[in-house]
Amino acid sequence: KVNCVQFNEESTVIVSGSIDTSVRCWDCRSRTSEPIQILNEAKDGISSVKVSDHEILSGSVDGRIRRYDLRMGQLFADFIGSPITSVCFSKDSQCTLISSLDSTLRLLDKETGELLGEYTGHRNTDCKLDCCFNESDTHVVSGSEDGLVYFWDLIEGSCTLTLPVGKGVVQSLSYHPTQCCLLTATEDTVQLWGDDSEEATTQTPS
Repeated sequence: KVNCVQFNEESTVIVSGSIDTSVRCWDCRSRTSEPIQILNEAKDGISSVKVSDHEILSGSVDGRIRRYDLRMGQLFADFIGSPITSVCFSKDSQCTLISSLDSTLRLLDKETGELLGEYTGHRNTDCKLDCCFNESDTHVVSGSEDGLVYFWDLIEGSCTLTLPVGKGVVQSLSYHPTQCCLLTATEDTVQLWGDDSEEATTQTPS
């Protein structure tokens, strides 16, 4: 079972994370169905992967994040202690944001693993939920099992906004890379939120 997939920045390689504890890299230009690389250091299923120009960041149910520096051939790992649901890089590539099943987001220095901040108030104890940074790296954002999206000030750690999305779990979200624009997904609805309108644009898949 594959839990997550990402393209690299050139869209030439697909990186997948699966329940068999492996991160696999696939060459989009190749006709073979075999992966070009398998990273299998995790001790439990891979829940989230993100890719930068030369790094792969993975989160696992074993409570560890692993950062693979493909250019240097090195692996860096940090122990969170709770099953991880989502990982991401900050846009300046200096930090990583980690979401886990103890209803806590953690901001880590990418190079040292130092804990820079914690963000709480949302509910995440059962489901795989996404987290991300906003378009300017000033806030961190997370879905929640109470139907809200939470925004925290990156530096102060205070909750600045709760966005009522619906009654169900807000499992997936994605921030526009340059604009104040957020996509959210619940069980059967995708919504687009922007700062220039009070109501979201809603799409319900058929």
